[in-house]
Amino acid sequence: MDDIANDISSTIGRRIHAERVMRDWSLAELAERSGVSKAMLSTIERGKTSPTAALLVRIAAAFGLTLSTLIARAELQGGGLLREADQPVWRDPDTGYVRRHLSPAGDIPLELIRVQLPAGAKVSFPAASYAFIKQQIWLISGRLEFVEGETVHRLEPGDCLALGPPSDCTFHALERGADYLVALVRA
Repeated sequence: MDDIANDISSTIGRRIHAERVMRDWSLAELAERSGVSKAMLSTIERGKTSPTAALLVRIAAAFGLTLSTLIARAELQGGGLLREADQPVWRDPDTGYVRRHLSPAGDIPLELIRVQLPAGAKVSFPAASYAFIKQQIWLISGRLEFVEGETVHRLEPGDCLALGPPSDCTFHALERGADYLVALVRA
């Protein structure tokens, strides 16, 4: 793991630990609520592994947070301007999914996230990860198949999709990959 990925893993791990301690939860309690083993949670909290998107979504949902909020709390320091060089970037080690948090920290419930999903890659999130947010997806380039519950949406560049009620969702980048913006509003 390179130094940048290691730093991000450590930062995310420290934030998960802080969220757990704020709630006065043991590792066992977080494991039960998230469905992630105590051993894996301990490894993540110590920054010894880079967790996958699927694991982070389960941990965030256990805290009643979105993946974006969990990562933002780990990475952002505050202020009205977030320069490109300072925008937190996280890569899912399993899929190559790259997530850039564009929004400065603040009290505004809007978050902007840019995602690059390699060709053929799929990332799935449970309905629980959408319980506290409203979300729209705008495809910048490539082609994206988005499965929302039983509905399949095929997005072309420039298409914008407003998500409905929380349901299990899968992002699937087709042959050229997909570069898209996610705009979400926390409830």
